[in-house]
Amino acid sequence: MHELRSSRRSRLSAGTGKIALTLGLCLCAGQLVATEAMASSTVASATTAAGLMTTTPAAAVKPRITLAANKRTLVKGSEVKLTAKLVDPRTKKAVKSGSVRLQAWRTGAWRTWQTKKVHSAGTVSFSAAPHKTGNFRTLFTGSSGYRSVGSKLVKITVKVNGSKVLAEAKKHKGARYRFGASGPSVFDCSGFTSYVFRKSLGKKLPHKANSQQRYGHAVAKSKAKPGDLIVIRSGSYGYHAGIYAGGGYMWDSPRAGKTVGKHKIWSKSYVVRRLA
Repeated sequence: MHELRSSRRSRLSAGTGKIALTLGLCLCAGQLVATEAMASSTVASATTAAGLMTTTPAAAVKPRITLAANKRTLVKGSEVKLTAKLVDPRTKKAVKSGSVRLQAWRTGAWRTWQTKKVHSAGTVSFSAAPHKTGNFRTLFTGSSGYRSVGSKLVKITVKVNGSKVLAEAKKHKGARYRFGASGPSVFDCSGFTSYVFRKSLGKKLPHKANSQQRYGHAVAKSKAKPGDLIVIRSGSYGYHAGIYAGGGYMWDSPRAGKTVGKHKIWSKSYVVRRLA
């Protein structure tokens, strides 16, 4: 009897152990599945969060900028109008924000002359009165969603304003010659030229023909323009000065007994100097 009970008890213990082991494996398997699912969910959440954190904003757009001038050649002292236009290359619509600088190339660098805000039509207009020939450009400084960009160059040619010089010279037609005189009613030759250039262009010249030939810059005779300085020479010495009137004539105060007027350039030995 005792052996029978022990045998049954052993069989029950063994069976109970198998059941417990089976339940344990099932429980562990369930925990494993649950753990893997939770881990996958956590990784997915982390990946999603990381994706949101690393998302970058769209890159700024480089707008298209053009520059136009109402004239490319002008007389010194007059103005030129330069207009910049900005367009979004994606939408083909005007860029309506930001500022634009008007810059000129001077002494080896870009110099800013003016800065203006962009108009609602995407344009900016500038007025400038350059005193010498050179290149201009406009520079968009950038705004929200748009990058900085510069326009192509526009060359503006400035011509000498000889008309002002000639107008001043003509005012003194008939004025008497007197050695050493420098105006306003009597002149010698270099006194006349120094007076006219000072009044018309604000240029100061010495009261001596030989010294005047060193002012301004040299111009070939074939390139002489009305308003240029003419210095007649003997060898390299300048002894008479006048103002080129065109067609081989000059305005001058020739000599004693003569008056200021437009006279034929009588010598082939002369130099041309441009002061404007």
